[in-house]
Amino acid sequence: MSCSITLKNISYSNKDNLLFKNINLSVGHEEKVAIIGSNGVGKSSLLKIIAGIEESFLGELYLFHHLIKDKKDYKKFRFEVGYLPQDISSFFLSPTVIEDVMFSLRTTGINKDEAYQKALEILEQLEILHLKDRIIYELSGGEQKIVALAGILITKPKILLLDEPTNALDEESEKRIIKILNSIKKSMIIISHHKSFIEQLTPTIYKLENKKLIDYK
Repeated sequence: MSCSITLKNISYSNKDNLLFKNINLSVGHEEKVAIIGSNGVGKSSLLKIIAGIEESFLGELYLFHHLIKDKKDYKKFRFEVGYLPQDISSFFLSPTVIEDVMFSLRTTGINKDEAYQKALEILEQLEILHLKDRIIYELSGGEQKIVALAGILITKPKILLLDEPTNALDEESEKRIIKILNSIKKSMIIISHHKSFIEQLTPTIYKLENKKLIDYK
């Protein structure tokens, strides 16, 4: 199986606090992987390393078998990786749903008319076309998460990195997120503390504990 993501001996410290040491992980093409663990163990930091946001780590990060040494190396794969942070309060850059989803695609160089049509398509695919003209910050938390996903998916990344995608959502919104993620054929790393949620997405679960990443049984 071709690997989308490979971590070799990744270590990371937050100030003087070593969060994890010598993490090794491989995620294959279209494979879904979940990582669980207590608050503060470094799950989000590990995801930020893979997303190219956190650079102060030791070890080797590979994307599609290419060693990523710095942001210049990562830039080549910027649109291959979609990252959804846990807190999306500052994620949106435009006031309305359609404008924000279009903006994500416009950054790739697509013209306005084509971006608009593709935005309509992704909103319809995710069953939120009826929200296209709504103000994002007037939406529910679940609707905002799906809009954020639309803004990521429209650029057709090969990898999705999702940090607590159902955090603070109601049961109905969680079901919608599960349906969407199960319909997507992409490599995925999902961080969650919600065991019943991730078990509906993947049997491959790791736990970050005692500074190590271990198989979760």
